[in-house]
Amino acid sequence: MRNPTVTLLNDTEIIWSVSDFVAVFNQTIEFAYPSVTIIGELINFKTSKNKWIYFDLKDEQASIRFFGTVYSLPGPLEGGMMVQVYGNPRLHPQFGFSITVRAIQAVGEGSIKKAAQLLEAKLKSEGLFELDRKRTIPYPPNKIALICSSESAAYHDFIKIINNRWKGIAIELYDVQVQGEDAPFQIVRALEQANAESNAEVIVLTRGGGSQEDLSVFSNEVVVRSVAASRIPTVVAIGHEIDICLAEMASDKRASTPSNAAEIIVPDKISVQQDLQATKLLINHQLDRVLQLQRQFLTDSIERLNSLTLNLIRNTREEIKSINYLIGALSPNVILNKGYALVFDENKNIVNCGERLDVGQNATIKFIDYMVDVKVIRKNKVE
Repeated sequence: MRNPTVTLLNDTEIIWSVSDFVAVFNQTIEFAYPSVTIIGELINFKTSKNKWIYFDLKDEQASIRFFGTVYSLPGPLEGGMMVQVYGNPRLHPQFGFSITVRAIQAVGEGSIKKAAQLLEAKLKSEGLFELDRKRTIPYPPNKIALICSSESAAYHDFIKIINNRWKGIAIELYDVQVQGEDAPFQIVRALEQANAESNAEVIVLTRGGGSQEDLSVFSNEVVVRSVAASRIPTVVAIGHEIDICLAEMASDKRASTPSNAAEIIVPDKISVQQDLQATKLLINHQLDRVLQLQRQFLTDSIERLNSLTLNLIRNTREEIKSINYLIGALSPNVILNKGYALVFDENKNIVNCGERLDVGQNATIKFIDYMVDVKVIRKNKVE
């Protein structure tokens, strides 16, 4: 900045050019108040080219003009909301005095709730809260990226529960502020770093309870979008139960407290051991039952087989007996015993009719007890 040119009037009063006064004023205000935080009612809110924002803050006696970019917004805002603005006061050479916005935060229960409702409606219309976007959390993961304040009770509670339930899990801490003007940017940067650098299987974003103003960072648009855009599955655990922060709604899994987040992510080793022991006993019981049933089945099968074998032998004997009886009934000896005889010719062939024997031909007659050789003397035909 060039050195200002001043004119002394009556050796006491300084006369400034416009440009010089602006330069000196800005230099002075930058030294005295490089940044300020102001609370007031939002009025005359406007956006230009989807990039620039203009608005005023007012109270009962005054109003101040503000200028900034849409990237400093925590989400949609409406006139009449109470907001807290962090920025740098400046006197512009052409547009007058205003405060360049660095961060905006809704304050007061009504304004915070209204800002969250507006942002929720906007993000819901984009599908950021849809159930089909949510992914399964590895159970248990081998490595966790933990985003929280290292000085908070939430950090110590989470670590304690993890170690008590399931030791051996690697935890990579991303130490951030979880409230205040810098909190949204630190959380977003931590999410980006975890996704880019870490091989963690899940990201846990957590803090303990607090007032609505303390927790409003977790309904900041850039934070919510970063959670939704995470490549690594996310668990968001804010220690309150009354209202749900939008970051929780955008996460893959919500936990009610930091301790609950640890309980969701890892199993309880003692419970797992008890379950395994119970499962072992159940399996052994089932195996014993199966073996018992198989033994009984084999016993019954052997008994049935023995019974079938005995019945088969008995029936076979009966069949043999019947066959023998039939054979006996058909035996020639039985017939001979009744007084019949068999006649054989000279060639030992059975003769079944007298026509086959000639007069003078020798023959043999078999009785039951003797073989008699005979000679045909005469033949008479039976009428």
